[in-house]
Amino acid sequence: MKHKILVIDDQVSICLILEKFLSPNYDVVIKNDGHKALEWLEGNLPDLIISDVQMPNIDGYQFLEKVRQLGNNKNTPVIMLSAGEANKEGVKCYRLGAQGFLTKPFNFKELEELIRKNLSPNL
Repeated sequence: MKHKILVIDDQVSICLILEKFLSPNYDVVIKNDGHKALEWLEGNLPDLIISDVQMPNIDGYQFLEKVRQLGNNKNTPVIMLSAGEANKEGVKCYRLGAQGFLTKPFNFKELEELIRKNLSPNL
């Protein structure tokens, strides 16, 4: 059975790229809005979440805070993606409970390694 990864990004092109990259090895669920992702999380438990930081309505920081308050999903690993200032945003994401942070454009090998370390840390 494949691990399930939830991807949240308001840019459809990023979602399509991530889905194409991840889908051979993972079940991928795409949401283009943090609110829709939170609604989906109410009844689902992904193995990992990848979320953009800059999104309308609810940004990645708010999304991450809310995920950490959810019962079943509070321990789900989260990798944050951002086109913004790496040092400032990365530290904030880690303080809010993210397990990884990458700047856009990101290196797919680095993303792959972050996913592997969070899904199978003992390998």
